[in-house]
Amino acid sequence: MNSFPWLTTFVVFPISAGSLIFLLPYRGNKIIRWYTLCICALELLLMTYAFSYYFQLDDPLIQLTEDYKWIQFFDFYWRLGIDGFSLGPILLTGFITTLATLAARPITRDSQLFHFLMLAMYSGQIGLFSSQDLLLFFIMWELELIPVYLLLLMWGGKKRLYSATKFILYTAGGSIFLLMGALGIALYGSNEPRFHFETSVNQSYPVALEIFFYIGFLIAFAVKLPIIPLHTWLPDTHGEAHYSTCMLLAGILLKMGAYGLVRINMELLPHAHSIFSPWLIIIGVIQIIYAASTSPGQRNFKKRIAYSSVSHMGFIIIGICSISDMGLNGAILQIISHGFIGAALFFLAGTGYDRIRRVYLDEMGGMATPMPKIFTTFSILSLASLALPGMSGFFAELIVFFGIITGQKYLLMSKILITFVMAVGMILTPIYLLSMLRQMFYGYKLFNAPNSYFFDSGPRELFVSIAILLPVIGIGIYPDFVFSLSIDRVESILSNYFYR
Repeated sequence: MNSFPWLTTFVVFPISAGSLIFLLPYRGNKIIRWYTLCICALELLLMTYAFSYYFQLDDPLIQLTEDYKWIQFFDFYWRLGIDGFSLGPILLTGFITTLATLAARPITRDSQLFHFLMLAMYSGQIGLFSSQDLLLFFIMWELELIPVYLLLLMWGGKKRLYSATKFILYTAGGSIFLLMGALGIALYGSNEPRFHFETSVNQSYPVALEIFFYIGFLIAFAVKLPIIPLHTWLPDTHGEAHYSTCMLLAGILLKMGAYGLVRINMELLPHAHSIFSPWLIIIGVIQIIYAASTSPGQRNFKKRIAYSSVSHMGFIIIGICSISDMGLNGAILQIISHGFIGAALFFLAGTGYDRIRRVYLDEMGGMATPMPKIFTTFSILSLASLALPGMSGFFAELIVFFGIITGQKYLLMSKILITFVMAVGMILTPIYLLSMLRQMFYGYKLFNAPNSYFFDSGPRELFVSIAILLPVIGIGIYPDFVFSLSIDRVESILSNYFYR
């Protein structure tokens, strides 16, 4: 039974089942919604079942591997496999996509195409996180761009054309560097292209060439993560996208950059990673401070949440570059934690917008009285985002702190300076989040508006909010649940390449 191609099924099922949407009756929006939701939920249940029964948590090696000759002429293989590091992002993808599909209920225009694009993204994301081949990784990376571009262009806000164009220019530009790096690694020292991760891991390169490859991959992942100064597409995209698209962007798409940084830059190019780590940590620290300082200046509340995402990505960069067990585990926990919190904040921002049709904070106020359920869930998740103890964000950021302090690579003085500046960034976070809550929910502006009747969160919206809130609190109380997935894999990455 273990020889069953589970991973191929998980990659192919959403997009192939999604293509049947176009055969459903065009006016049956309800049928389309339920059909898509059933595909997402079935995929998530199948993944949970397969990983529970066939995945060994204490084995740091790649498992459930599949290796098929795909294109004979090009000697191109379909190679899939997962380890403890890819398990978390795959399950997060299933969970967030299912809830984003449920959140997309207000979409009625061209709903067949909308739901198909959601399922195409689902396939691409699962394919990327389970890919064991550089060329397949690149194809799955590219597969994401078209659905996001169309979702933004067709269902976005007033400036959707500008933000969609900016998104595609940045991300497609970054992808060129990814392809060049992949081809460079595959063709080095061989007439036959070798894209397999395993052969690339054991390959050693001249230092100058390794640095060259590293920079190429870093540019591609820096756009997606995003790392400053390549982050400017993100606030514009979030500001204009429909909130179900924002959930996928904040919850999963940004995490693809962090995943690539570990899977390719850290595992395949360890010497260059050691050289670049101190500089990336400095960029990560600047990013935390810069985004947290820029966020209060944003009038558009979705852009303010987007800048908070950029700030939180700084902790992931620092964790990955601390080159310590604790730091890398903290970065992985932050990937999962921010996936939940970011998706939830954008969902609640979208439900608020559906009711009041305003995006500027200075036009809001008094939403707490007519909408107490939205106010409560938004407040709790904002506190989770500012790393309140008992929430997942607190443990993620705390363990990144410990990772820097306990790491062997850096001098004591530089570690003290880094942790001090990170702490300043953590003080700035409550300032912009709590001021956003105050501007949106307190005061009397909307409360005094003529004909003010706003209905509160319905059962569907309440279900989505609570479904995301439960894992945030669960991980905050028992973070070992996430660590149990990744801890052995992290140890093997670091012992193989950095501690020898």
